[in-house]
Amino acid sequence: MDGHDLFSSCRKGDICSVRYLVEERDVDLNVRDNWDSSPLYYACLCGHEELVQYLLASGAKCEANTFDGERCLYGSLNDSIRRLLKEYKCVGVRAMKRHDFNYFLHLLLEQGLHSDITFVVHGQMFTAHRCVLAALSEYFAEMFATKWTNKSLIHLKHPLINPAAFGAVLQYLYTGRADIDVSLVDDCRRLAKQCKMTDLVEELQLKCKRVYEFVSNKPGICVKVLSLEPHSCQLQEDMAQLADCALPPQLRVGFGALPFNRVDHLHTYPDVCFRVDGYDFLCHKAFFCGRSDYFKALLEDHFSEGEQLQSQPSTPAITLHNISHQIFTHVMYYIYSDDAQLTQENAFDVLCVADVYLLPGLKRLCGKTLAKNLCEDNVLCVWKTAKLFRLSRLEDQCIEFMAKIIERLVEKEEFAEMVKEDAALLEKRHETDSVPLIDDIRFHIASNVQTYSAIEEANQKLGALEELLFSIDIDC
Repeated sequence: MDGHDLFSSCRKGDICSVRYLVEERDVDLNVRDNWDSSPLYYACLCGHEELVQYLLASGAKCEANTFDGERCLYGSLNDSIRRLLKEYKCVGVRAMKRHDFNYFLHLLLEQGLHSDITFVVHGQMFTAHRCVLAALSEYFAEMFATKWTNKSLIHLKHPLINPAAFGAVLQYLYTGRADIDVSLVDDCRRLAKQCKMTDLVEELQLKCKRVYEFVSNKPGICVKVLSLEPHSCQLQEDMAQLADCALPPQLRVGFGALPFNRVDHLHTYPDVCFRVDGYDFLCHKAFFCGRSDYFKALLEDHFSEGEQLQSQPSTPAITLHNISHQIFTHVMYYIYSDDAQLTQENAFDVLCVADVYLLPGLKRLCGKTLAKNLCEDNVLCVWKTAKLFRLSRLEDQCIEFMAKIIERLVEKEEFAEMVKEDAALLEKRHETDSVPLIDDIRFHIASNVQTYSAIEEANQKLGALEELLFSIDIDC
């Protein structure tokens, strides 16, 4: 529904709603609808200049000579929006939030954090990680196990290997995305076939066909760069293989236990061991340091405090305290795949650990899990949890739920105490000053009220709220 609301708000030009959806509800502003259109396209098409400015500044993709850029330019309602698009400075992946998974993968490749393999292609060097390439490509996994075994520097000298095309293929492997110059399409397709990347070959064919159809019907349009977008779910599933392999063998029941998985045969070249409850999890510094400042400090600043793994003397073993192996397993799967199988029962425990380990994305996942199970009995407790851990989206969802059941909620002593506490938190509050919790509940009660019956119902709820405020002597 949030994605639907974003498209609707962009068509209307409702910048406040768009800002709320993007900044508070974490909606991807480059999301696509069934017609392969983005929110920016509709904002341009409907002539909402201020909204176009906001979307561009927030990281909407619209590079010149790409399918998206040319389509937005062609569909713009007026010249002022066209000027905005032409002056657009590409922010691309750098506009992503710091803890975004795609941004992490981009930096992993770009900066080569804890890389353990270097490719030299006609004089150009590309740093990479054997664990990532082995997990995402059976071709690379086979080569590392045979021809390239124990090698950290690999020279690729074949005259048909184009360095720029090789870089684009690496970018696609790591992030699922690639910006490929039209002149390099054949080189990329050839490399993809060699590396047995059928998905990339198919995507290139599909994108070329779509661009050809678009350009042939739009005189004056020139597309010079093909932009491939990631299929997040597939990328997450592929990366989750690294977590499957990191699990101690005795804990793999239910994790990567399907008969057709590659875990038993896939070597992932771990370089750090986390010891939890006596179990050894064989992991990778690149992922833990790149996704968590806590683990970065633990592994880089206090490296000497770790033991050495007896079976692999070059691998440090770090013991983690105050966490169970079950909870650490969820943390590990999140770090590798940006996802975790959370339940109502374990979400709070994982949330506490995610806060300690500085994993805001995992905190948001916990918030989503708690939001799915909101009920009259737990909404007040969940709201307090959301406030404590600064989960603004969960906090808003709790208040929206409170507004629906306010007539029963005002009878609870716990709710009255919450209102008093919220009022007391305001410094130098005057008697008639507003109380944030009450203001938010009133907003949700009154929003989207359009029919007479809805107006009457809203007035009844507001009346019940006013009676409570009067009974606890709060005027706001």
